[in-house]
Amino acid sequence: QVHLVESGGGLAQPGGSLRLSCAASGFTSDHYAIGWFRQAPGKEREGIATISRGDSTNYADSVKGRFTISRDNAKNTAYLQMNSLKPEDSAVYYCYAHFPANRVWGQGTLVTVSS
Repeated sequence: QVHLVESGGGLAQPGGSLRLSCAASGFTSDHYAIGWFRQAPGKEREGIATISRGDSTNYADSVKGRFTISRDNAKNTAYLQMNSLKPEDSAVYYCYAHFPANRVWGQGTLVTVSS
């Protein structure tokens, strides 16, 4: 069975860093594109980063230059390194795997950026 499990969320101060992990099971994650979305209370879901099968990356303007998406194929895990965090980065962060017919989502991990 295909699963994605996010971890690494928590409380960070403005200007701080967090690294989110997206652990895959039931499939080989480097065969598929992996992405991250986030959703803050009262706001629309926002796609923020993707990494393709060939490891090409794309970022939303709101996180470009601050966030980095990567993957470790040996661990079947993708990561989102978040630096220079801002209060507006506070949200639930979700990873997904892009299969040909659908997307499989994780359960989300909460990130709060506050002093």
